[in-house]
Amino acid sequence: MRAIATEPCKAIRMQRDPHLKPEQTTNAALMARRRAAIARGVGQVHEVFIARGENAEVWDVEGRRYIDFAGGIAVLNTGHRHPQVTAAVRDQLDRYTHTCFQVLAYEPYVELAERLNARAPGDFAKKALFLTTGSEAVENAVKIARAYTGRSALIAFTGGYHGRTLLTLGLTGKVAPYKAGFGPFPAEIFHARFPDALRGISVDDAMASVETILKNDVEASRVAAIVIEPVQGEGGFNVAPPELLRRLRALCDAHGMLLIADEVQTGAGRTGTWFAIEQSGVAPDLITMAKSMAGGFPISAVIGRAEVMDAPGPGGLGGTYAGSPLACAAALAVLDVFEQQDLLQRACDVGARLRAGLHEIAERHACIRDVRGLGAMVAIEIFRDGDLARPDAELTKQLVAEAARRGLVLLSCGTYANVVRILVPLTASDALLDEGLAILGASFDALA
Repeated sequence: MRAIATEPCKAIRMQRDPHLKPEQTTNAALMARRRAAIARGVGQVHEVFIARGENAEVWDVEGRRYIDFAGGIAVLNTGHRHPQVTAAVRDQLDRYTHTCFQVLAYEPYVELAERLNARAPGDFAKKALFLTTGSEAVENAVKIARAYTGRSALIAFTGGYHGRTLLTLGLTGKVAPYKAGFGPFPAEIFHARFPDALRGISVDDAMASVETILKNDVEASRVAAIVIEPVQGEGGFNVAPPELLRRLRALCDAHGMLLIADEVQTGAGRTGTWFAIEQSGVAPDLITMAKSMAGGFPISAVIGRAEVMDAPGPGGLGGTYAGSPLACAAALAVLDVFEQQDLLQRACDVGARLRAGLHEIAERHACIRDVRGLGAMVAIEIFRDGDLARPDAELTKQLVAEAARRGLVLLSCGTYANVVRILVPLTASDALLDEGLAILGASFDALA
């Protein structure tokens, strides 16, 4: 296996950006202004203010350089300011910026729908709808499912994350920090168990919990849809076994339910296929996506069976900024970049390199009990002294802070806040990946 440097020397030195003026304000000064002006509920992982980003690197307002292993929480698969994406947006700016698609339509919206429909799995006609956020996509998928089936109930999974609106919070299977203090949530939402080999929860256990819901809580004839992330994002990068997805598909078919794949975090090529669920061979009825589909510009989508998507009447779907011209132009450029730079294969290569490096670190540190993920959606799970009964949220928090001090941006996640996830841009070089892994290894060594 490739050796990874752990010395805190060149690999972890934060470099100054010569383009920044010395009189620019500090992170501390901006944080003081932030605390005075912005609601406390808007959290912040790192007390850092960005001044410039380039591919998989960022520089803060004090000129310090960081390697970005967070990618704006899975938004920057094509990196910061990809030249083709920024060029497409500049070109669109010179044409028009807003009409509201429901008032005056524009061709980029239609072209984007055509191209995404063609990429979605399933040998059937498809249609699409564009919105602005991932939460909106999930919420509208539920609306569509209810309109098509005439049913109201929903089944989701423990550990799942589906958004911050009241409906999507109801679907979310994680209380802190998302649901705490915001209830009550919409009725007729039920949570089944998500498979977790590390904790002994099998596919059979998960399916048995779905059957328990159908026997104890709601009859199958009232369930509109089952909603699942093919890889849980906030829940800790837990991969849904293909067997689970196939059995859910069969269950939905048997009872007239729809299967909704929430691909907001996995979509746009992060896992090595455009949609993660493609790797299971299962075609869902509806797919939601957002985050990286436009390389940093806000847009989301619902894609699905044409007859299902057409269930709501005219005027039942849409939004003032939904599918904005600028975001559509950016999303079309992202599709071009993926094809021209073969970023689906790059996602597989990045993931393999990250996993190899993380396994090397795990060999030195018993607290790491799992290295997992799909494609370039990779994570490690940390336990105190390697004891599976003691998830170590505190060490995880310290690790993220130590890595940032050394010039690496990381994020944590997981039901127990003990998972470190990596969402580095797929356009990052191998040298940069190795540099980031070296910083991560050095951070573990420093805290051992």
